[in-house]
Amino acid sequence: MKLNFLIVLVFVISCTARQGDNSDKPHASIDTVPDKPVLPHAENSSTAIVETFTDSLYIGEKGRSKVELIKHRVLDDIYVIVKFYTRGADDWLLQNTYLYECDAMMGLYPTVADFNNDGFNDLTFISATAARGANEIERLFVYDDSEMSLISIVNSQEFPNMHYNKELDCIDAFLVYGGSSTVFARIQGDSLKEFARVDNDEFRTVVEIDQNGNEKLLRRDPIKSGGVYTRYINYNPLKPYGE
Repeated sequence: MKLNFLIVLVFVISCTARQGDNSDKPHASIDTVPDKPVLPHAENSSTAIVETFTDSLYIGEKGRSKVELIKHRVLDDIYVIVKFYTRGADDWLLQNTYLYECDAMMGLYPTVADFNNDGFNDLTFISATAARGANEIERLFVYDDSEMSLISIVNSQEFPNMHYNKELDCIDAFLVYGGSSTVFARIQGDSLKEFARVDNDEFRTVVEIDQNGNEKLLRRDPIKSGGVYTRYINYNPLKPYGE
């Protein structure tokens, strides 16, 4: 039953997007209905749009690219549809469609920014609820100018609280548990590849990681007081954010 609803949902939204993509003016908008997602005609409807986001000003090649996020409830499950378009002669042309199950209780909170320093803006949105509230889990989509498409980074949910690190020209993530870890990674194809990490618990442990996943210990120091939840902008030399 749920699968049938989902297939119909994707088909209906796809047709609606094709019929409504004739706007000539680039725009960015977000529409959120977080508390009671229902369709206008029935409060007990099996499907409902929870939240939408549209941007055609900043994503990818500015003014010639458009992204749509549609967060939808199907029965008791939540899904997010990601649709990416490029500008054709007279219309928007659909390039990519992604569909994900989403258990995040909060809104999408999309961010359009350059995550790989190529001059083109990419996209993240909150996609899951973490066991610890300090870990903000997101999906990352990177614009590929050569293919004029939006690439889904398949393991991005393993890198909470991620953002672009200008100092090392990479992405760093911050994982919070009984201690914390700052993870440094670079985009390779459709994945993030970790190359260094700083772990804080009883000790502050700094490692480098080669292409084969082998770790090289750079330093291991006891943490006497405080600093367990310190995030770092560099690992060699060791440098916390804000210094």
